[in-house]
Amino acid sequence: MDTTKLIIALFFIFFFYLLLNSIVGTASASASEFCSSSLCGRTEPVIRFPFRLPDHQPVSCGYPGFDLSCGAFNQTLIELPNSGKFTVQAIEYGNQNIWLNDPQYCLPRRLLELNLSGSPFNGVFFQDFTLFNCTFDYKRYKLDPIGCLSGENYTIFASSSERAIRFLASKCSLVATVAVPVQWEFFQPVTTSDLSDDIRLSWGWPRCRRCEARGGQCGLVSVNSSVIECRNIRRHGLPRGARYAIIVGAGFPAFLCLLGFVYFICGRVICCSRWRQRPLMEFSVVVAPQPTITTAGLDGPTIETYPKTILGESCRLPTPDHNICSICLSEYMPKETLRSIPECQHCFHAECIDEWLRMNPSCPVCRNSPKSSPLTQAA
Repeated sequence: MDTTKLIIALFFIFFFYLLLNSIVGTASASASEFCSSSLCGRTEPVIRFPFRLPDHQPVSCGYPGFDLSCGAFNQTLIELPNSGKFTVQAIEYGNQNIWLNDPQYCLPRRLLELNLSGSPFNGVFFQDFTLFNCTFDYKRYKLDPIGCLSGENYTIFASSSERAIRFLASKCSLVATVAVPVQWEFFQPVTTSDLSDDIRLSWGWPRCRRCEARGGQCGLVSVNSSVIECRNIRRHGLPRGARYAIIVGAGFPAFLCLLGFVYFICGRVICCSRWRQRPLMEFSVVVAPQPTITTAGLDGPTIETYPKTILGESCRLPTPDHNICSICLSEYMPKETLRSIPECQHCFHAECIDEWLRMNPSCPVCRNSPKSSPLTQAA
């Protein structure tokens, strides 16, 4: 039975090696997930990856360029490298948008010097406003001045209306024309504005839209890595703690059963080795025919015939109302590649619709079946 004892000893060593790796892996995962949300005040935005508060959250809980701070009045602040500090009014993690304003309540002055280079943020939609320095009595014209830029003997106005700009240009001196990151794409020309509304910016990386759409949260794989992973995806069933308890509770009895089974097999092998002089039983193996697997979707050549479109900075589509991919539920962004179905003109992310059509030969929106190639029909 020396052979049996040796096999059992080797099995114990291998089992505890796997158990040790599992414990270390679980500890590493727990350490990487130790990133709780934070906030500066009760009514302030929730702060989590890719943003972080350096005084409250570890370095691994945020992404470079997304550090925030808390002001004297519990305001959430962000500092842009070439534009200074702004208050964070709101953060939309699903669509990767952030709304900013001026902590000194004079956003127009900040817009005159706004420079987003060096930061991970860009404007989503822009509207040009022209500023004028005027000295006439504006009250009779029902114009809205920019109070924080005006003085006792002069008034500053901002307008995006060509008609109003022509009027102000005839009576006032030009200050500047600035591109304001407004909140909405579809806007009407404004006669005059005090430019006090929040500006809307967006970040392109790290890309966490799909993770957020699945109910998860992005995070770094490890402290010294820049690789992003999606964590805490909501799944139906038992909580993670309960699953771990079941695994640990059932693991030890299962190990004992497996150990007994190995011991029995080793005994049978030793017993059978004593009867090698007996002829072996011949047997045949019947191989069952493998079922033919057919693909229900479209073939690659057919999918590649559907037109592709690379979005420009304006993100204009043939159908403006369809600005969200119906498959991954993410908003279209500049430079992304879209593919449309010719029969119904519905657009999707190219990678999303390609994967869909390989499994489903119909449009995800209207359920109409696109025309298949002869190769697909023959299959």
